[in-house]
Amino acid sequence: MIETPTVLEVRGLTKRFPGVLANDHIDLQLRKGEVLGLLGENGAGKSTLMNLIYGLYSPDEGEILINGKAAHIRNPNDAIARGIGMVHQHFQLVPVLSVTENIMLGNETVSGLFLNRRAAKARILEIAKQYGLDVDPDALVQDLPVGVQQRVEILKALYRKCDILILDEPTAVLTPQEAEGLFDIMRTLIDRGVSIIFISHKLKEVLEICDRVAVLRGGRVAGHADPKSATQESLAAMMVGREVLLRVDKAPANPGAPVLQIRDLTVKDDRDLLAVKHLSLDVFSGEILGIAGVQGNGQTELIEAITGLRPIISGHLTLDTHDITHASPRRVTEVGVGHVPEDRQKNGMVYDFPIKDNLVLQTYYIKPFSSGVIANEDAIEENAEALVKKFDVRTPGIFVNIGKLSGGNQQKTIVAREFSRPSKLLIAAQPTRGLDVGSIEFIHRQIVAMRDSGTAVLLVSAELDEILSLSDRVAVMYAGQIIDILPIADADRNRVGLLMAGVKSEQAVQQKAVAHG
Repeated sequence: MIETPTVLEVRGLTKRFPGVLANDHIDLQLRKGEVLGLLGENGAGKSTLMNLIYGLYSPDEGEILINGKAAHIRNPNDAIARGIGMVHQHFQLVPVLSVTENIMLGNETVSGLFLNRRAAKARILEIAKQYGLDVDPDALVQDLPVGVQQRVEILKALYRKCDILILDEPTAVLTPQEAEGLFDIMRTLIDRGVSIIFISHKLKEVLEICDRVAVLRGGRVAGHADPKSATQESLAAMMVGREVLLRVDKAPANPGAPVLQIRDLTVKDDRDLLAVKHLSLDVFSGEILGIAGVQGNGQTELIEAITGLRPIISGHLTLDTHDITHASPRRVTEVGVGHVPEDRQKNGMVYDFPIKDNLVLQTYYIKPFSSGVIANEDAIEENAEALVKKFDVRTPGIFVNIGKLSGGNQQKTIVAREFSRPSKLLIAAQPTRGLDVGSIEFIHRQIVAMRDSGTAVLLVSAELDEILSLSDRVAVMYAGQIIDILPIADADRNRVGLLMAGVKSEQAVQQKAVAHG
């Protein structure tokens, strides 16, 4: 087999931050027309390495070569000029601008003194058609689903003529269907000569889409793997440095009385359309009830209504003996609800606050963290040190702003806060989004431990494997309603998948009978 030429190479790349050696003499190569998978635990140095290549950081040692020539990349403009594009885990889009305006931003097409939107739109449509990226150039970004926003980011890179594309956790916020769509786009890009670095924690996806895999651990290259011969278990062990249990080990549930009772709940979305329609549901103590469904079927609005983040049009919510139908988020917290939110940056943390303060966002005003209006800094710091250690948050210290952490370590901080408070009900919405396999294993054990202690757990996840492995019952949500509730013994992937598409079991039987004449 003829080896394709190397388009990007890093030699001895090193980056230090105060108290942290983030990248330690890393050597890496990307070949033309390949997908190179980059794996590693949260804090292993993946994002730092990509930020060095993209010019967001400057290396302390080492060099970057593009097509065999040394490249001095001082900022993203230098990277873009050398054909490097990057789609960040948290999209860099302006919500109130159109797709065309976002793609033009910083690379404007002008006619005299005026922006030539028509020419830019024509070029965007040409690129979109060439690479199979179905996007409306006139749509506002804020009105687009997450999967389409990601296409806008890829279009933005292609508009700038990139031939090296870095995708940082590109499927972290995508549904399985959107992820498959992304893979189709990636295959088209590769066929047209683009080279891709694919950063992910989802081992199954890495094995499916990548040509080679490099693994970072502790800021160094721990090894390489061939997806044709590697397994999820072998990649996990290389990442973490030990064997990782990829399945959830739990005993059968012993459910008790209902903790959360939802009756005839109706909620609208941000567009003033009905998102949850006359929904009724019970969650019992000592059980994990998983909500499965394609994203956009009302799961987000349901959780926001329960937690006081969204107004309720009609219906009734009861937690234990408390009516929380129109309760504020603080009241919901005070009566015993823990909440790991779907959107960690919007609803889970204060970006510019230090880790220590983010760990007491719901409890800063009560003992032992406060005496009247005086904060007890010793108690706040002691709490932070203990939780950072227990939940393995990779940080130089508790005084670092949470916004400086990687997405996975931000998530671990939020999980640490919510899991450490006594709760009657734990709502876990996408609890392992952006986490590495070792952290996922730990979080899953913690969720099961909370269930076993008598807490009612309401789990919402776009990862069907996570729903099926953790849940004791599975409620499938479709078009704002619970279409069916299955005991876990009956919730096989095919049956749940059909329900997620709105097909009930009796309909499936009828369709099968018709198909077979």
